[in-house]
Amino acid sequence: MELRQIQYFIEVAKREHVTEAALNLHVAQSAVSRQIFNLESELGVDLFFREGRSVRLTPIGKIFLEHMEQAMKVIDNAKREVEEYVNPERGTIRIGFPSSLANYTLPTVVSAFRDKYPKVKFQLNQGSYRHLIDAVIKGDIDMALIGPLPKNEHKLNGDILFTENIVALLPSSHPLADRKELTLSQLQEDSFILFPKGFILREIIVNACQEIGYLPKVSFEGEDIDAIKGLVSAGLGVTLIPEITLIDSLPRSTVMIPITEPKVTRTVGVIIPKERQLLPTERLFHEFLKDFFLILNNFQR
Repeated sequence: MELRQIQYFIEVAKREHVTEAALNLHVAQSAVSRQIFNLESELGVDLFFREGRSVRLTPIGKIFLEHMEQAMKVIDNAKREVEEYVNPERGTIRIGFPSSLANYTLPTVVSAFRDKYPKVKFQLNQGSYRHLIDAVIKGDIDMALIGPLPKNEHKLNGDILFTENIVALLPSSHPLADRKELTLSQLQEDSFILFPKGFILREIIVNACQEIGYLPKVSFEGEDIDAIKGLVSAGLGVTLIPEITLIDSLPRSTVMIPITEPKVTRTVGVIIPKERQLLPTERLFHEFLKDFFLILNNFQR
C-alpha cells in the first residue's frame, strides 16, 4: 500500500467522482483509476460502488476511509513535528474561532504574536460552537478560541482567557435608547434578533431571560454577529451580544447599553486536545495566548 494510493483514495471518496478528484490532484484520470484499482486488488475488497462516472463508498470503504484519514493526520503531524523541532518559529498553527471573536479578539492576539514570531503561519477556521469542539477532538484543527469554555468535554483541556459582558444593542429609535443601563425585564415586550437554535450565544440569552420569568420573542435570526447587528441597525428588533464585538465601532443607528440585572456574561477560552501533545509551534502560541490575556486582564483591573 503506497501513500499515493491513500491520497488518491481519500480524494475520490471526498468528491465521489474520479474525474473531479483527478483534476484537483492535477493528475490524469487514468492514473487515479489505476491506483484505486491496485489498492482494491491489494485489499481484496471493493471500496467503491461504480455508478457511471460517479462513485460512492461501500460499507467497508467507509470504514477504511475513517482509518486512512486518521493515518494521514498522524503522518502530517509527524512531518510537522520534525519541521518544527528544527525551527518552531517557522511552523503552522491551525486555529478555529466563532464569528463573535473574529473582528477583534483573534486579529489582536494573532497580530501581537506575529510581531514576535513573524514567520509562523496560521490556518484559520471559523465555525459554530459544536463544530469547533469536534474539530479539535478529531484533530482537524490544533486549538480553538471559544466562548463559553465548554464543560464536561473529557477529550479536551481548556483555559479561561477572560470573562466578558453581554450587552444590549438597540435601535437608536428605541424608547429605552437614552438609558445608561437596562434590566433584562425591561426588554420583555421587545422582539429579539438572535442566532438560530443550536448556537451557544442564543442559549446564553434565552437562559438569562428564562431565569427572570420570560421567553424572548424571536422575530429574526442571523448566523453571524454582523448579520445580527445589521438587523438591529435596520430597526427590526433588539439583541444581546458580547461587548467585545462592538469594541471598534457601533453599527449605524444603534446604541449599546449595559445590562445590570441580571448581569449576563460568558467566559472566553482556548481549548486543545487532551489525547495529543501540542507540536512545538502550537505550544509556543498556546503559552503566548495565556500570557497575553493574563497581562491584559491585570492591566484592566
